[in-house]
Amino acid sequence: MDSSREIELEGHIIDSGIMTRVYDKIIDMGGNFELITFDVGKKKQDISYARLIVTAESEELLEEILSELHRLGAKMPEVEDVALKAAEADRVVPKGFYSTTNHPTFLKYNDRWIDVEDIEMDCLIIIKPDEDRAVCTPLSRLKKGDLVVIGEKGVRIVPPERSRKVNSFEFMQNTVSSERPSETIIAKIADEMLEIRKNGGKIGIVGGPAIIHTRAAPALAEIIREGYVDVLFGGNALATHDIEYNLFGTSLGMELDSGKLTPGGHKNHIYAISEVIRAGSIRNAVEQGIIKKGIMYECVKNDVPFILAGSIRDDGPLPDVITDVVEAQDMMREYLHGLDMVIMIGTLLHSVAIGNCLPSFVKTICVDINPASVTKLMDRGTSQAIGVVSDAGAFLPLLAKSLSKKSQE
Repeated sequence: MDSSREIELEGHIIDSGIMTRVYDKIIDMGGNFELITFDVGKKKQDISYARLIVTAESEELLEEILSELHRLGAKMPEVEDVALKAAEADRVVPKGFYSTTNHPTFLKYNDRWIDVEDIEMDCLIIIKPDEDRAVCTPLSRLKKGDLVVIGEKGVRIVPPERSRKVNSFEFMQNTVSSERPSETIIAKIADEMLEIRKNGGKIGIVGGPAIIHTRAAPALAEIIREGYVDVLFGGNALATHDIEYNLFGTSLGMELDSGKLTPGGHKNHIYAISEVIRAGSIRNAVEQGIIKKGIMYECVKNDVPFILAGSIRDDGPLPDVITDVVEAQDMMREYLHGLDMVIMIGTLLHSVAIGNCLPSFVKTICVDINPASVTKLMDRGTSQAIGVVSDAGAFLPLLAKSLSKKSQE
């Protein structure tokens, strides 16, 4: 006998494509469904409601299907409180733990719904009974005795829906194309940044060394100086080549202004790192007059925090680079909290790392000359990302120009 369960869907489920995705997921996984109720919103602001019976040939397959539908926003009509189990040791998960999405999530606990704080994908949810709170928690922070949510009972998520009104962020929803006019896209990004700043919101930049190599560093420095950046994320390479360029006029030994290789220039980045180590930190090097311009200079002068996460291939590294990956993750999470927009430029690895920690409601833009990099970010869970196929050397100067022009209008 087939196993069956009722589910509900509510919201702008038609024009957001959620209903279609639910149907496809059920059929693709070998299940079937019967539509019991489907109330379609009559006006633009009205929501729709659907109730389905999902069936599968076994209870095990049904649970697998329901788990996937849960991530699309499906919920059970009758909801019990969440199930909890204590962790037996630090960083040891209980069997059947609930693995989070990056969508806003709510739990039924003590007969009332509470929201899950600091939501991000691929984490656990911990209940703090003394504080009546639910907190999204990465594996690295799980402690013995923590009460971990088990299964999907009593858990609801709210996936992103298509906006009900036209706004500047609808220009290329979740698409990647090199055919789109860059200047038009950049102008709309500038509009959004100005609106965020006007409303007291925050913007983060994730940058790679391509920003330096393509001579876009002065444009990013200007954007930071003008107050459009609240935090900078990167690695050893971004800071090292920015400092090398401003000390020696080279990046990886090549003169950026002429495109010629400097004799012995391959050592310049080591000299740059050494000078900062001698000073003790990037901030000290700026305050001592060693670094006189550039991205890192503007961050220090304008009190913009920068999180530099290290990697196995780093030279040096600079004294400000965080070499412990768990510590780097914790620092990223701390400064990602409260951001309204994140722009990722020319760095796939750091973009994926930041994207994995972002809630789905944060406006996310990934800029890369390689369309595959943007697609990979989306495929790894950051489905809200908007892709801009562009070279950093073209994107950032145009963005700085557009911000300057629009701020004076």
